[in-house]
Amino acid sequence: MSIKTVLKQHAFINGEWVEGSGGDRFEITNPATGEVITSISDCSAQDAQQAIAAAKAAFKPWAAKTAKERCQIMRRWFDIVIEHEQALAELLSTEQGKPLAEALGEIRYGAAYIEWFAEEARRAYGDIVPTHKGDARILVMKQPVGVVAAITPWNFPNAMISRKAAPALAAGCPIVIKPAEDTPLSALALAYMAELAGIPKGVINIVTTSKAQEVGEVLTTHADVAKVSFTGSTEVGRIIMRNGADTIKKLSLELGGNAPFIVFDDADVDRAVDGALMSKYRNSGQTCVCANRLYVQAGIYDEFVEKFSAKVAELKVGNAFEDDVVLGPLINTDAVAKVEELVGDALDKGASATIGASKSDKGELFYNPTILRDVSRDARVLREEIFGPVAPVIKFEDEADAIALANDSEFGLAGYFYSKDIGRVWRVAEALECGIVGVNEGVTSAVEAPFGGIKQSGLGREGSHYGLDDYLELKYVLMGGLSE
Repeated sequence: MSIKTVLKQHAFINGEWVEGSGGDRFEITNPATGEVITSISDCSAQDAQQAIAAAKAAFKPWAAKTAKERCQIMRRWFDIVIEHEQALAELLSTEQGKPLAEALGEIRYGAAYIEWFAEEARRAYGDIVPTHKGDARILVMKQPVGVVAAITPWNFPNAMISRKAAPALAAGCPIVIKPAEDTPLSALALAYMAELAGIPKGVINIVTTSKAQEVGEVLTTHADVAKVSFTGSTEVGRIIMRNGADTIKKLSLELGGNAPFIVFDDADVDRAVDGALMSKYRNSGQTCVCANRLYVQAGIYDEFVEKFSAKVAELKVGNAFEDDVVLGPLINTDAVAKVEELVGDALDKGASATIGASKSDKGELFYNPTILRDVSRDARVLREEIFGPVAPVIKFEDEADAIALANDSEFGLAGYFYSKDIGRVWRVAEALECGIVGVNEGVTSAVEAPFGGIKQSGLGREGSHYGLDDYLELKYVLMGGLSE
């Protein structure tokens, strides 16, 4: 199947493919080539309100279906996504730039959330609690929260949709999704797959727009939206919290990260190098959980940097559809400029580049994989989320120093460390201030595990059986008068 099979050019509201109310359109470009892929509906605040109204109308009928019925429909959605996985991966690579093999992995990863939550729909168990009164019984039931608004990022344009839509639908909630302006085509394709699966009108709505602030304000303030799920920057997360305050919305916020990656001197250095390679350079470093600050103990520092540099030198930069490409382009010119600023600041403060530190000749948005050694502890690259293929490597002396450095951040999403000492494994895993910890592993994401952070990296968890609870409300029922 070709991209044309899954390419949609209109918003999806109340089960219909529609133009925006103003008739405006905006262009989607391929970041690797700069070529225009297509133009799509540019929705307004009015369209967002219509989508919310459609979701509200769909809520009670969808919630009234049995968990098994929702499960069966969602399972068809999963099967159709897998049937179209190659075309979906090609579309994703074209609009986002990541290598085709990586895009195919994302499609399967995203589909796994649909499969997982289709099954979890039947496991929203309540409780009967030991009573405080002899003639009464205490029941706790779980019910869907209501209309959900989701605002998703460009770095995982398929998986970040399914990771929010799947638990919402499983719980009985309809959803209105505003995908990122740079990568809306994957969202529309997923809605098309849902349409083919028979998901009822209004249960999934996709509002495509270049007017992010205008549409986002409607989604995060509207009285009929019960919950907002957002993945993006901490700065925007703060705005969403303020917007939802007046109506006390339930929130899931997966925000910025600044993941430490610690290598102790008792670690398997080769394994640590491989883990750093996967964690740092996946999606060209454009992930919220990728290694952002690499701390290596003094005794193995030079060995690690040498081996890491040799491995990074083998990484191929290029267009998503070229053979053996590992790193694609960054998403836009602002992203490239940010990486150049951070690298420049680190170099000005005494760091040196063992490899990279320059734009690639592959195109305007390509940046060479970079390693910076001897990075000053006051460099911006250690404070700010890089979102690019740059690995700053910092030397530390002992365990206490490593933990202090790792926790010296407003963020607390992911952290990684390598050690063979079982005592150290427990100590450091417990001491790291983050929601996700990889021990001797550089990639941690899995549908079975709860994904989310602490501190200013957000609220709530996605995936796992915990992920369903974020779309459910607890209701306490006291049944009295039961004595004879």
